[in-house]
Amino acid sequence: MVEAYVLIQTEVGKAAVVAREIAQIQGVTSSEAVTGPYDAVVHAQAEDVDSLGKLVVARIQAVDGITRTLTCPVVKL
Repeated sequence: MVEAYVLIQTEVGKAAVVAREIAQIQGVTSSEAVTGPYDAVVHAQAEDVDSLGKLVVARIQAVDGITRTLTCPVVKL
């Protein structure tokens, strides 16, 4: 299992709507609107790195209102 945090920038005024829509995507374990340089933070899980990439690119980035994402894979040290 691979986990990652996805930091999301949205169009002005779209953070809450984007976070709610992303929360419905399979593989997303949490999705919150936040303040600061990013507008939403998402925690996601997938079976492997390829599946995680597909989740982010095909499903999360497809949500209307997103302008940029930064994917931060979790490292178990």
